[in-house]
Amino acid sequence: MSDVLKLAEKLYENRSLSVDEYEKLIIYRNDECTRYIMAKAGEVRKNIYGNSVFIRGLIEISNICKNNCYYCGIRGGNTNCERYRLTPEEILDCCKDGYASGFRTFVLQGGEDNFFTDDVLCELIGKIKSLFPDCAVTLSLGERSKESYQKLYDAGADRYLLRHETADEVLYSKLHPVGMKLQSRLECLKNLKEIGFQTGCGFMVGAPFQTVSHIAKDLKFIEEFQPHMCGIGPFIPHKDTVFKDEKSGSAELTCYLLSIIRLICPNVLLPSTTALDTVDEKGCEKGILSGANVVMPNLSPENVRGKYNLYNNKKFTGVQSAKDLESLKNRMKKIGFQVLCDRGDVIKISDGK
Repeated sequence: MSDVLKLAEKLYENRSLSVDEYEKLIIYRNDECTRYIMAKAGEVRKNIYGNSVFIRGLIEISNICKNNCYYCGIRGGNTNCERYRLTPEEILDCCKDGYASGFRTFVLQGGEDNFFTDDVLCELIGKIKSLFPDCAVTLSLGERSKESYQKLYDAGADRYLLRHETADEVLYSKLHPVGMKLQSRLECLKNLKEIGFQTGCGFMVGAPFQTVSHIAKDLKFIEEFQPHMCGIGPFIPHKDTVFKDEKSGSAELTCYLLSIIRLICPNVLLPSTTALDTVDEKGCEKGILSGANVVMPNLSPENVRGKYNLYNNKKFTGVQSAKDLESLKNRMKKIGFQVLCDRGDVIKISDGK
């Protein structure tokens, strides 16, 4: 038995490796190891979630952002970005359309737009929960104070996704402008979990300056933090950023890491992301087969989808009708999975096997 396969077996048994071992698991991966980890990830997921895939209705509420992250197409410094902001009424209309199509989780995602104060968001969340009491509300709106997060939670928000981007402070500083600190991001994640949110972190695969050592540190962070959700996807450059000429991240490595994360956190809600589907035409399916169990079709109005352009050639997978949802169900059925139209909360476990 190869050393890397022994590491894979150790991960399956213990759900834990050292940073050095995670690094070796990536560097020395081979076909045998990849098949083993993918099979075990599928086994673990099936034991907890069966062959179910949860759908989330993604509503991109604003591409206005006060930050200037170097990799992001909607960064504040991009003067070529055509800005928009959905009104609360437009957001509610998206929820109504999504609910009619079968969605029972709505994900409000956007840049750090100062228009969306606590008062605005709390009123909006309250209306969504009043109209659709059987639905979950997920927010992905960046860094806020603990007091702000508490207000959003008290208003009825269920989940919060805040990708940590990298667990390495030096790499974080190379991807973000002065004033944005990794410690602030990690403090936000800690606060979210303490408040009671189903909390999600995540990172880009193949980001500029990223090494295998950085990814290993990310895996160790995920192991120690134990998120309820984890969003990873390949880095894809955007034409209006300093990283415009960088290569996209690898779909193969992303899928391998999805399998590893499933073994680290057996019950995690793990999306097969739009970025993965963008770099590989079968990326959505490959992500699910690697251990993911969430897909997030776009419920945003069609006239703004092209404006929420985080990276080049973003694939837009929208569900505007029962017919579109049926198409997605058929894609999943072909690989042996069924789409569930419910909240899809994280399942608590005492043992992951």
